[in-house]
Amino acid sequence: MSLVAVFAEFRRDWAEALRFYEEAYRALREETVVNKGLMIATSTRLPPVQRLVEIRAVAEQLFFKISTLLLHGGKVEEAIAWFNRHFNSYKHLVGLDEVSFLHWDWLSRQFLVFAELLETSSAAIPNTLSSHFGTPESSLTEWEIQPAYYYQLAANYLREKRYCLDNLLSTGDSEFSRTSGKVPESVMPSVFIGQSARLVEQGDMIEVLPLSDAEYVQYALSEAQRFQDSYEIIALFRKACESFTNLKAPRLASLCSNRMAKEYFFTEDFTDAKKLFDTVSSLYRQEGWVTLLWESLGYLQECSIRLDSAKDFIEYSLEMASLPIFANGDQEIPDSKREYGPAGLPSQSRREALQSEVLSLVRGEEIVSRTDRGCSIAVTKEQPVRIDVDIISPLRMVLLVSVAFHDQSVKPGSPVMFTLSLVSQLPCSIEVDELEIEFNQPKCNFIIINAVEEISAARSNGDNQDVRIETAPSIVLPTNKWLRLTYDVKSDQSGKLECLSVTARIGKSFKICCQAESPASMEDLPFWKFEGMVQTFPTKDPVLSFSGQKVIQVEEPDPEVDLILNASSPALVGESFVVPLTVIPRGHEVYSGELKINLVDARGGGLLMSPRETDPFSSGNHHVELISISRMGDDDESRIHSDKIKKIQQSFGVVSVPDLRVGDKWSCKLEIKWHKPKSVMLYASLGYSPNSAEAARVNVHRSLQIEGKIPISITHTFMMPFRREPLLLSKVKSLPGADQNVYLALNETSILIVTARNSSEVPLRVKSMMIQSNSNKNETPYSIQHVGGVSADDSLLVPGGEFKGVFSVRPKIDSPNLELGSVCLNWNRDLTLSDSEDSGVVTEQKLPAVIVEQSPLVVSLEFPPHAILGIPFLFYIKVSNQTNLLQEIKYSLGDTQSFVFCGPHDNAGFILPKMEYVMSYKLVPLCSGSQQLPQATITSLRYSAALNPSVTATTIFVYPSEPNFFVADNEKETILAKLNL
Repeated sequence: MSLVAVFAEFRRDWAEALRFYEEAYRALREETVVNKGLMIATSTRLPPVQRLVEIRAVAEQLFFKISTLLLHGGKVEEAIAWFNRHFNSYKHLVGLDEVSFLHWDWLSRQFLVFAELLETSSAAIPNTLSSHFGTPESSLTEWEIQPAYYYQLAANYLREKRYCLDNLLSTGDSEFSRTSGKVPESVMPSVFIGQSARLVEQGDMIEVLPLSDAEYVQYALSEAQRFQDSYEIIALFRKACESFTNLKAPRLASLCSNRMAKEYFFTEDFTDAKKLFDTVSSLYRQEGWVTLLWESLGYLQECSIRLDSAKDFIEYSLEMASLPIFANGDQEIPDSKREYGPAGLPSQSRREALQSEVLSLVRGEEIVSRTDRGCSIAVTKEQPVRIDVDIISPLRMVLLVSVAFHDQSVKPGSPVMFTLSLVSQLPCSIEVDELEIEFNQPKCNFIIINAVEEISAARSNGDNQDVRIETAPSIVLPTNKWLRLTYDVKSDQSGKLECLSVTARIGKSFKICCQAESPASMEDLPFWKFEGMVQTFPTKDPVLSFSGQKVIQVEEPDPEVDLILNASSPALVGESFVVPLTVIPRGHEVYSGELKINLVDARGGGLLMSPRETDPFSSGNHHVELISISRMGDDDESRIHSDKIKKIQQSFGVVSVPDLRVGDKWSCKLEIKWHKPKSVMLYASLGYSPNSAEAARVNVHRSLQIEGKIPISITHTFMMPFRREPLLLSKVKSLPGADQNVYLALNETSILIVTARNSSEVPLRVKSMMIQSNSNKNETPYSIQHVGGVSADDSLLVPGGEFKGVFSVRPKIDSPNLELGSVCLNWNRDLTLSDSEDSGVVTEQKLPAVIVEQSPLVVSLEFPPHAILGIPFLFYIKVSNQTNLLQEIKYSLGDTQSFVFCGPHDNAGFILPKMEYVMSYKLVPLCSGSQQLPQATITSLRYSAALNPSVTATTIFVYPSEPNFFVADNEKETILAKLNL
């Protein structure tokens, strides 16, 4: 059947080939019977051992073909199911003990081959398993579709093969070894799958002879010894580890890393083994797997001895000794070394032995490797060992230090009590020779020595001979019981006083330095927090345990110097705001005085500039800027220029204060400029020595919040000429509300009204208002003239008041983006400082660009400034053609209840180039008051655009009778001329 399958495969008939390969596989199974792990064949043409090898080889070849065809057809699930049946059929066919290593080698090869087939198959591996995948008797997991799963098992079975081979070679007591001689030579594979033969030369003839089982076993043993299985095991585990890591399965990856590390250890590559064991130990600590961590730490112990690292050995041994007590007893079990590694069975007695071993090492004895007597380590004075323990170190279980000050603050030079608490989870009590307490202020450091040790010895061990020495009757740390020591500490330096670390010395050459922790923020020990222990507090006072800190604030000496800041009103953007600052000694004299000025955002953040700006020294980037600091009342020589301040920072300045005696007075002015509205906190800090330069410095702090506000808001409005409306095609065709641009007609005069409003609570005076052109050309593309508005002769602008300026604008060129310049408003405060002259502040605001275009038609309305009830008047509508083309227009005049008129309601006309078309109507008012003239509509047929004069332009006031104006004729003409402007 296998030959038929081969021919079908040659014809690319994959389905037929698969069916015959499966039939051949079943036929092979039916020819054999399983009996107590032995394969009994129906044919006895080969010895039992070689017959078993042949059957495995044939089954392997048939299954390889079946798996390849299934995966080639995309049937991943069927291929995995076939592999499981194949494995279950042959996993118990171990054979004789002398050749069991062949069985494990064969099983390893099955997993390796199938993993490579899965990895190189073009069939897509499903993300999830279907509901019908597997059987109720043998359900499958999602990992069985990943090649990493099979690489891992291939490595495991190869390890089992090496273990069996090592046992067989170590004993050497078997039936085959007693009856066989030397290893046969010239052994080669036979023409049949799974069989071997021996070539024998008899004269000129070469004969192929069969092998006996004894000869075959000797040959297999010799071949197995030639190969280094450990390197292949490492390669398989590394491939599985990388695959599991890519699949986001860190626990399975750590399992492979652990097995790989053991192989490195077996091959005596202790450097690589230590790296891998350190990696997996980190995961075991996070997951809380104590037994696995114990095993890894045992291997790390041995690696440290082999690498001659006493520090690493002490760290791993102490961590093992401080792990929680295990529940499996103290009695050793057979093969405990193989199951738990070099450390053996995890037990209470083993923990105690590890602690005793480490203490003996640090006190001068040697430690010899438990697996190799040729390696040892020792701790000497020439090579001392120091271990550092922080809040994330696993050695917190060995020694945990808590420090709590009894107060939150203290005056300089006054003693303050603090409690030092130490606890250990080592199985036995440990005696410490010396404790060194370190603070952030070195003058507060001190040493606590055991009463049995001489003080002179402690001084000889310390780096600083002037360090303070305290004596304790006994420094013994019992298991899981706080040792509390209370002392006082005195600091003459103001600021933060913090206990940094506590260093415990055991013996002459070993120290363990622990980072000090506050009891209020101290975390539980990860391995011991779930153990059934009695809860104890670091301090006797439970309140101090929940609120105590390792930090205390040393207050500054009470200053006897007044530092006065004054600011009478809010600062305005653009002006130089002056803040007077005065220093008056009351009880202290001022020597080596230094004044620091700092500007900080009052709303938080600290920055006085836009975070998007990158240049910190550009005045345009800073919202608030310290301009200068000057002596008040002196000449310019005492002025500290702003350039010196900018070298530090634009929001920071430093000034030297002269020596002052009690009763003297020193003043200066801070000149600050706001570029943008911002609330600023001004900090002034005076540092001085009250007696001499060598005395402790005293600091005086003052702060003042200053609001920066916008003084004036400027708005503008464009108005068309009075009763004159040009036809702007772009404006007519634009959608309503979609375009906010301003349209002006070429060579037509428009009115620009600029309004300045006082938006602060400070009275201001306006000196002048003008529009400054931004063009550098001699001839500007427009003309702007000031024609009216409120007088700018120091006009008082009260809070909320407005100042208006009227300008006429006449564009001279056709432009889609015409820049009109900027509005410049010169102003100052109404109440100026008496000691300085304010030249005024210029607030500048750029006008938006306008669109200028040629108007083809211009409509003008002419009628009297007022009318009298019942008396007719003339109403003229003039349409001017500004183009070189003949224009045809249609016009209409709507009816209204306020007027009756004569003339056509609808008509049409032609306008010659550069000519004017006039429509005249006679109107009779029917109502008095402000009345709306009949609505006129002029439509250009060429441009399909209509023009409707505005409501303001067609409004007239109707008097009920003839009014009497008490003005002269010439003045009357002047008023009428201004109204028609």
